[in-house]
Amino acid sequence: MGRRSAPDLYFATIERGGDMVGCAFRTPPWKLGLTRMPLEAVPLLAQSVAEAYAELPAVLGPNEVARAFGDAWSRLKAVEAAPGARQRIHILERVEPPSPMASGKMRRTEPGDIPLVARWLAAFVRESGLTDPGDPLERAHRLCGGEGGGQLLALWVDGGPVSMAGFPARTRHGVRIGYVYTPEEHRRRGYATALVAGLSTQALDLGFRHCVLYTDLANPTSNRIYRSVGYRPLQDVMDVEFGLT
Repeated sequence: MGRRSAPDLYFATIERGGDMVGCAFRTPPWKLGLTRMPLEAVPLLAQSVAEAYAELPAVLGPNEVARAFGDAWSRLKAVEAAPGARQRIHILERVEPPSPMASGKMRRTEPGDIPLVARWLAAFVRESGLTDPGDPLERAHRLCGGEGGGQLLALWVDGGPVSMAGFPARTRHGVRIGYVYTPEEHRRRGYATALVAGLSTQALDLGFRHCVLYTDLANPTSNRIYRSVGYRPLQDVMDVEFGLT
């Protein structure tokens, strides 16, 4: 297993026979992230992570891998491991435009949108049950100021802003769609569907090969919305949360 770490970062690879078969990563204070990997490698990984961190809030990864790490971490640290949110990763390589298309249009956020975006970000975190120590206003400034293929937040406007979505993270070949939020008074009108389709199209037009996004398996509405514009399931993942025994 190769490893590169810094005081506040953790990156590790699981290698077998000269091939990389898994990865782990963390940027504190966030949870540890895991990819697919052989289950027999998980105890070794847990020991490596334990050398870097005295505690973890949670781990996120493919279901079997996350459970196995939770069991290993629980034994190492004498903490409880409890199942958390269950999500599904979806991938899109070609957009299927929604029909009918919602009224209105997509536009990129502007500096004057920052107070509204900050309120919507706070509501998004609250309604989705996420644990987010970040400042919504600071994040709104960052998302509304992204350039080129970096961070980008867009609004769907129909008389006024009615929905938001962005791609807050990217790799060389793909972007992650996130922060999809529509206030209650504007829901069930197709705004989020149209915005996700438009934003995904823009990402592909910028030269990215694919878009990915996470959905809460407990929310059938979001899963239906994304399927309707061309997203397909890629991997189910789950959180395992840690607490004191």
